[in-house]
Formats: sequence, C-alpha cells, structure tokens
Amino acid sequence: MDFFENQDRARRKTKALVFYYACAVVLIVLAIYAVAFVAFAGAAVYDGREQAVESLWDPSLFATVAAGVLLVVLAGSAYKIRQMSAGGAAVATLLGGRQVNVNTDDADEKKLLNVVEEVAIASGTAVPRVFVLDNEVGINAFAAGLAAEDAVVGVTRGCMSRLSRDELQGVIAHEFSHILNGDMRLNVRLMGVLHGILVIGVLGYWTFRLSAGSGGRRSRSRGGKGGGGGAAAFALFGLAVMAIGYIGVFFGKLIKSAVSRQREYLADAAAVQFTRNPAGIAGALKKIGGLSAGSRIRDSHAEEASHFFFCNGLSSSLFAMLATHPPLKERIRRLDPAFDGQFRREAPPPPPDVATYPRATGRTAAAASASSFAASAPIAAAVAEASGTVGTYPMAGGARLSASPESVLASIGAPQKSHMDFAAKLLAAIPPTLKAAAHEPFGARAVVYAMLLDADPRIRAAQTERLANHADPQVYRETVRLADSARGMQSELRLPIVEIALAALTSLSPEQYRMFRENVCHLAEADREIDLFEYALQRMLIRHLDPVLLGTRTPSVQYYSMRPLLSHLTTLLSSLAHWGTDKPDEARQAFGAACARLGADGRGLVLHPAEQCGLGPVDGALDALARSALPLRKRIVEACVACVAADGWVTADEADLLRIVTEALGCPMPPLLPGAVSA
Repeated sequence: MDFFENQDRARRKTKALVFYYACAVVLIVLAIYAVAFVAFAGAAVYDGREQAVESLWDPSLFATVAAGVLLVVLAGSAYKIRQMSAGGAAVATLLGGRQVNVNTDDADEKKLLNVVEEVAIASGTAVPRVFVLDNEVGINAFAAGLAAEDAVVGVTRGCMSRLSRDELQGVIAHEFSHILNGDMRLNVRLMGVLHGILVIGVLGYWTFRLSAGSGGRRSRSRGGKGGGGGAAAFALFGLAVMAIGYIGVFFGKLIKSAVSRQREYLADAAAVQFTRNPAGIAGALKKIGGLSAGSRIRDSHAEEASHFFFCNGLSSSLFAMLATHPPLKERIRRLDPAFDGQFRREAPPPPPDVATYPRATGRTAAAASASSFAASAPIAAAVAEASGTVGTYPMAGGARLSASPESVLASIGAPQKSHMDFAAKLLAAIPPTLKAAAHEPFGARAVVYAMLLDADPRIRAAQTERLANHADPQVYRETVRLADSARGMQSELRLPIVEIALAALTSLSPEQYRMFRENVCHLAEADREIDLFEYALQRMLIRHLDPVLLGTRTPSVQYYSMRPLLSHLTTLLSSLAHWGTDKPDEARQAFGAACARLGADGRGLVLHPAEQCGLGPVDGALDALARSALPLRKRIVEACVACVAADGWVTADEADLLRIVTEALGCPMPPLLPGAVSA
C-alpha cells in the first residue's frame, strides 16, 4: 500500500471525474436543447403562428439553453461545495450525525472512541472527531473531510453496538485507509459537483408545476380559446427537463460507481494489512449480510452521500454498473476464501465489552488493571511486547533506532499490526488523570498548559500568573490540578496526549481558540527558547485546528519542480545534519547522504554552518516545502530520512524532527518501532 501512489491514483480519478462530469453536462445541454426546440416549435403551431422549420439548429436558442444549464449546474455545485467546505462535520451533520462526547460514560461509545484513538496514533494522524448516526440500526460507517485536519469518522448506532471490538477495529481501519489515501477528499468533491446535475431535475419539477398551474388559470380566464400555447409549452418543457434530470441522476450514479468500487477493495486490503486480522473486517461484512437492516441508511440524504459508506447504504441496484460498492459476498471471499456464501440471519448484538479500555493484547482485563504499567511502567517494555523485539519508543531519551529511507517511506500511510499494538500500549501508559482531562474541551486546554509549565520555579510562576490573568478560570484551576501529573509524565507520552486533545479542542469557539493559542505561545516562550516539543505542539495546533476553527486554508500546491525549493531544502537538511551530531565531519557525511538521494538536484548543495541552523530557519523552510507537489514531497522525506539515518541510527531528537517534517508535508508517518523498520 504505497501512500504516494494511492494519493496520485486519487488525483487521477479526480481528473476522470471532471471528464465524466463534462460529458454529462454536454449531454444534458443537448437533451434540453432538443426538448426546447420541439416544445417551442409546437407552441408556435398551437397559437396559429405556423413557421417552416428549415433547420434543427437554432444558435440563439442553443446559446440560451447552454447558458441556462451551465448557470444552474455551476450554481448548484457551488452551493453544495460551499456547504461542504466546513469539512467532514458538514457531511456527518447532513446525515443526522451526533458528535460523540469524548468524555462519555456509554460503554459502546468508549469502545468506539478508543478504537479510533488507537488507529489514529498508530497511523501517525491526529485523532479525528467521531459521530454516531443514532437513528440508523443498520451496520455502516464513513470517513469524510477535505483533509486530515477536518476529517471525521462516523458510524451508525448498529455498527457501534452490534460489532465486536475486533470487527469494529477492522471497519475503522478501512475508513482510515480512505483518509490516508486521498479518497475522502475525492468523495467530498464528488458530492459537491454532482449536486449541480441533480438540481436540473428539481428545476424541471418546479417549472412543470408552475407552468401547469398558470396555464390552467389563463385558459379558464379566456374561455378556453387560445392563449394557452406558451404555458403548455413551458409545462411540457418542465416535464421533459424533469425527466432529463433523472438522466442526470443516472450519470451521477455511474460516476460515483466508477470512482468508488475498486477503492473499497483497496481499503479492505489496507485494513487487513493494518490489523493483521482479516476475520475482523470479514466478520463485520458477514453481520451486515445476516442483518435484516443490513447496511441501509434511511436518512433522506443517503443517496448523495452513498459513495462515502463502508458498505452499500441504499437498496440494491438493478444494474451492477451503478453500484457504488462491490458485491458483499465477493468482498467477504477476498478476505475469507472459505466463506460458503451463507449468512447467519439476525445476529444478536454482542454483549458489552468487559475489558478495560484500551484492550490489553494477550492479557486479561483484571491483569491489566492490577498492574502498575498504565501509570508508570517504561514504554520500552510495552514496545518490546508489541513488536516482539527489545527496544524503546523513538522519542524516549537516549533511544536509538535502526532505519532506512526505504522502510520509512514504505510505512507512511501504511501502518502495520505492530503500530496498532504499540498505540494500544501507549494509550494505556498515559496517566488516567491526564487522559480523562484530554477528552473534554476545558481539560484539553489545561493538559496542554500543564505540559508547557517549566521546571524552573521562577519561570513557572510567571507562566501561572499569565494563565491566572488570561485563561478561563476553570481551565486555570484545572491546569493547577494537573501540573504535578504532567511534570512526572514521561516525555514520549506528550505528543500522543496532544493528538488525543485535538479532537476535544475542535469544540472551542474561535475566540476561545485564539486565546488558547496566544497562551500556548506565551508559555512556550517564557524561558526565551523553543524546544522540540513546544515547536511540534504549535505546528500541530496551526495545522489541525486553524482550518477548523479559524477557516484558514491549507497551503495549495505551487511547486512542481525541485529547483525553486533547493534553498529551503538545503536549510532543512543542514539543520537535520547538525542536529544529530556535534562533529562537523559527521554532519557533512549526513548532508552528503541526503544530497545523494536527490540525484542531480542534490549536486552543488552546500551544508550551512551550524550557527545558521535551528528551528527558526526550519520553520520557514517547511512552510515553503509544504507547497510542493506530492512526488516532490516523497523525495524530500527520503532525503530527510537518509540524512538522520546516515550513521545507521535514528536518535530520539531526530525521530522528533522527522515527525515534524512529515507532519508539515502531510505525509502521516507511524511511530518508528524496533523491528518495524530496519536498515
């Protein structure tokens, strides 16, 4: 599952979508022109204005029809695209979704949230918001959003309550595949542009109704003699346009099916690669087949969002070519070749999970809760258990991991079972007090503030004074309460806590968020320097929360050639080279290894002196590199990994820097694990 190849495939499908869409619009214009020509020629005969029809081509009528159709289609698409610009939450709300309270007491919702958190941390993405369609008893799910920053995961009530944890994990991993591979953005675009075609049928319906009503009234006022030809023509025209609108619906279904079906097979395969448990996702599909409600979505907007769903959300199509999803039995057989094609009818809901959250792999709930691991055990033991090797988490102080550019590139957007197991252990290692607080908006702000409090009493006093004067009083009190827990927490847990807190922070108002961001900036700069965690934290807030809460746009692609980016890339690579060593010779060797990966573009690049490097120059370089096309980003990441791994190892700080780089470039990198990547 190559992240960069799948992203490129999604873009190619976008180009195909534009072509199909243009063909549909052209055919609709021609059909409406033909109807208009016949209708108005007939009206002339009806009113006694017989004229010889010398040609079927009427340029002025065609221009009027084409302009009108284009105006309606573009306006309809623009309206829906604007409506969907709010991101995945707009799709979830449209379908009747309710955002799950991250501090919920409901066992099923806890199970769902925990699975989503595990998959997000394992895949190297921020934890998305989670929605439940409470009125849907069928088993289905979806991922929606324009980018990972505004992504949401939604499930039906039936999906959440009827699936076991392993089955739910398979479904969520399937949906994360759509997030990682660019399918999600394509789905939202598809929903927007196809709405313009659907509007044609609605316009025809209202034209018919209004014309029929006005024609009848006019005919009665004139004693039924003449004068009704124009109204009759408009009524006929409206009826025909309404029929043509259903042709637009047909094309819409055809386009969605052409774009969607193969991606479902790929997402199933990615989920198996992720969980290494084909029985999980296959079990979910079997339960859909055995349930009377199946995967049906009853909401009135299910049709326009049909291509989002995990499984077919509509009634079965008469034509396979119009189906947005592959046949259910075929999907199951690809996952379970022994499947006999028989479904067990009306499978009862599973009993509530009794295991504590997160699930302790290979251990009982009682053993997990009785151990001291969740509060204080070293992460090294957790990773060793998860990956089957002896090692430490890559951001643990003094840790060194073997890595290679090829292995890191292969892991981007393609997490493995070891990453999932590690994420479960990581979540279990977070102090319960901090984890609970990170799940609600007041507590999430307090957790971030508490992690930024300095160890120096004088600096910490200035920071707390700042919060006392500028933070919400409740948040300030919560920060003071959590300060000791945050101070004693292992450093490698800080970024995962931030990833969890991001979901809760999306509930802030724009004003609350601006004050929060300003306070974070003041706390980070209180000691007059920015460390890696403080820098990574601020970039994560800007990247993931600014688009959602402030409406800022993610950087658009501006660079398709490496040449205009070489100065920025030199700055980044020089900083990475110096960061891993104090020895000039080793820095030059690391820089040279990175340049070698760039081929001809790397020739002539000169290592910057150490005094010209640092987080400030890196920040400006990343802003520019984030505007590069995806093939360039792949080469940039490859060069960065070659730089930090030139000596065969990746240190804790280098792993942090790699995470910052891949985060800025929109390339989700799973945690570097011993045994997960190798030189």
